[in-house]
Amino acid sequence: MNGILTWDDLNKFEIEDLDRVNGINNSYANLRLFGHTENDVTVTLYRDRHSWCPYCQKIWLWLEYKKIPYRVKKINMFCYGQKESWFIDKVRSGKLPAIEFKGHFITESDEIIAFLENEFGALGSFITSSSLIKIRELEREIFRSWCNWLCRAGFNFMDNSLRKKRFKESISKLDEILSRSKSGFIDPSVSNTGEIEPGVGDIIFIPYMERMNASLTYYKGFNLRSNYLYLDNWLTLFEGTSAYRGTQGDFHTHSHDLPPQMGGCYKESNEQQITFSELIDTGEGLGNYELNKSYDSKYFAKIALKRVIKHRDNLLKVNPYDKESFEQSLRSALTYMIKGEVRIPEKLSGISLRYLKNRISVPRDMPIISARLLRQSLNKIESLSDNNEVDKIPLSHRYDQDPRNFNYN
Repeated sequence: MNGILTWDDLNKFEIEDLDRVNGINNSYANLRLFGHTENDVTVTLYRDRHSWCPYCQKIWLWLEYKKIPYRVKKINMFCYGQKESWFIDKVRSGKLPAIEFKGHFITESDEIIAFLENEFGALGSFITSSSLIKIRELEREIFRSWCNWLCRAGFNFMDNSLRKKRFKESISKLDEILSRSKSGFIDPSVSNTGEIEPGVGDIIFIPYMERMNASLTYYKGFNLRSNYLYLDNWLTLFEGTSAYRGTQGDFHTHSHDLPPQMGGCYKESNEQQITFSELIDTGEGLGNYELNKSYDSKYFAKIALKRVIKHRDNLLKVNPYDKESFEQSLRSALTYMIKGEVRIPEKLSGISLRYLKNRISVPRDMPIISARLLRQSLNKIESLSDNNEVDKIPLSHRYDQDPRNFNYN
């Protein structure tokens, strides 16, 4: 009656189902074959359910670029849920990632890669090769300087400036290495089709570089891509591969999943930080700083719609605010996302939309662009509400993301 699409209307916007098994990399797959048969599968990857774990991402990427058929079993991280008892029975430490190979379990990401290399060959260089010794040392140096800047409270301007200076010195070393690379990669490999792709020397860097780019932008107002030309090109090359995009998180997800994992992240209040964090929190996003690739917005909006429809009942169940108001407000946001039409519901609940907007997780729920379009639509309708109540995202844990409420496949 008020022009808001019904669920039946919304269901009519169809999109072709993704081939999770043999198609492009995706976070929903429980089996990846790359044209092989199930009988060829000897590897099972145990990774975290929300796709938040950087070490899981490392193994996931190695398997994808190497095109090794594998099964996936998804396990909770302690920061958002209870570790499954059946997994503890198999891996007493409960550590992720883990792989199972013919009944044998291996943990610790570097040891997993070394084991996989022994079985299936290298991706670029071998992880233990002498050519990667200094690269691996630099990765640890950059990680430490990032942690010191992001996760330790600076008590004065000089303290913060020193931490920032040390991080920039470390990251500049990587940019210098990339400036000398003809391929743009640290450790290029060649695919079966002759394409130049990242090797293991790149894969050991990318999970935390992705998180550094997001977290420093949000908490410090410092964006890696705008400061380092060759690093920006390296990230763009990764984003040109569907293998990487299937694992890639967005700035909103990382900015809010890192505090409980890292023991806290500290903001530096400056003009850039305030601008960037507001764009991230409202869902506007940061364009090419997050994903430097052109896209079809109508296609990705339909992906977002399909994922919302799939989880509609659970979304209504777990939202802590009035269900009827939320349901109407959600359909209003989806109407705006699909048709570009603002239709105000009779019962508008801005806070319920804010709650949902803050809990979209990439790539667990949908690709970066789909999440951006959905967040922007939620924010558009939310902004029409006169309720300015703040939805606080927990900092010491993320039990608000308890997987028991959802089937994320």
